[in-house]
Amino acid sequence: MTPRTLLLSLLVGLSLAIPAHAQGFKFSDEDASDKAEEAEKIAKINSLLSTPCRAKIKNQKIMVLIGESRNGLINARQSTYNSHINAINSRLKAMGLRTYTQEQIRQQVAQAEIDAYFKNDADAALNASKKLAANYILRGVIETQATRNLMVNVNQVNINMAFTLTGANGKLISQTSASNASYAGADTSGMALTLINESADEVVATLYSDYCRRAGAQ
Repeated sequence: MTPRTLLLSLLVGLSLAIPAHAQGFKFSDEDASDKAEEAEKIAKINSLLSTPCRAKIKNQKIMVLIGESRNGLINARQSTYNSHINAINSRLKAMGLRTYTQEQIRQQVAQAEIDAYFKNDADAALNASKKLAANYILRGVIETQATRNLMVNVNQVNINMAFTLTGANGKLISQTSASNASYAGADTSGMALTLINESADEVVATLYSDYCRRAGAQ
């Protein structure tokens, strides 16, 4: 049997083995599902942003800090997450807020204070916000968990980002999170950036909505 004949035989055999309902699947079905999901996401974001308090946050200063938790230890070197912070800052600027660059934060806030802040030291948070005259601090913590996916026999990394928005006085305003999973387990920082780019609009809209309902109403 020639290679061509063998290939044709295999294809015919596979087509016979596929159930009738599976043969009816079309990629257009999956595309329609993706479009519906995206439309639902956009509708949710628009609903969250519909709360009318933009004037209250216009030109308010917000400092974004990101750290990564691994085995109980936090890496809060902000230069490591410059791209992640920029992705968040761009959304905050679009809301009318004023953000800080990594250089501005590095020049005025000691790394020891940032480390203490990620250890839930309220005084450190207060000192950091005072030095930059920040009205709000948005903290993002990346957490990863490596597991073995037995169905496809590959390593899988689950990644979660928890965001906490506080006032300059340390008072909690809002909390939200985003999560994803990947089989490319080594580059957790790259995975986190992908997750931010996919979820940042919804995360920022949630924080904004919570602010409008809580702090903005005071």
